[in-house]
Amino acid sequence: MNRTSLAAAFPVTVPVLMGYLAIGMAFGLMLQSIGYGVGWAFLMSLTIYAGSGQYLGVSLLASGAPLTQVAFLTLMINFRHLVYGLSMLEKFRGMGLRKLYMMFSLTDETYALLSSAEAPEGVDEHAFYFSVAFLDHSYWILGSVIGSLVGTALGFDTTGVDFAMTALFLVIAVGQWKAAGSHLPALLGIAATLLSLWAVGADDMLLPALGLIIMTLVVLRPRLEREAEKKKTEKTEQEVLP
Repeated sequence: MNRTSLAAAFPVTVPVLMGYLAIGMAFGLMLQSIGYGVGWAFLMSLTIYAGSGQYLGVSLLASGAPLTQVAFLTLMINFRHLVYGLSMLEKFRGMGLRKLYMMFSLTDETYALLSSAEAPEGVDEHAFYFSVAFLDHSYWILGSVIGSLVGTALGFDTTGVDFAMTALFLVIAVGQWKAAGSHLPALLGIAATLLSLWAVGADDMLLPALGLIIMTLVVLRPRLEREAEKKKTEKTEQEVLP
């Protein structure tokens, strides 16, 4: 990572900057409201770095939940990152030790950026990917610390602030939908989620939905790759034409 890659990555990460400052502040406020100060906000955001997991952690800390329950629920909530990581194997290949940080920092929003963003000409792509992940992580830490400090100084009613995470993901998802060459993977994900919701209910739907999505994408992978290659060829031809 260098100044060139950071400068190239920053414009790409601005939407995440705006969102992470907001939802990071919401997390800091919630954590402070149950008696955990800025040091805890910084440490959790630095080492855990899982928005939905940290929001859940506030509730679990407040209720005095046992460690085994915390570990299990965190695993269930973040199980989707297994799918994210599998789809990024090629992009992270050859990154050396940086790959470990890329795996750790692969949040929903960072994944959305890395799956579509391309390094500008003259910028090393691996340094660019690392810079995107590093900047996003920094935004989250900064938002958490600011929220905790503001909560300590002023005091806030934190009711409903946890919806900020959902709102940010929806905004990025809409952008991905508009930019995607094919909507089939997204439609398959929606269908699998609704089917799992109907079959097993909201409390147990996550793992069946992820399993169904993985199996469907594996089966349809050749078709999706052909469509992606076709779109890429068409885009190249359009750029070449005067």
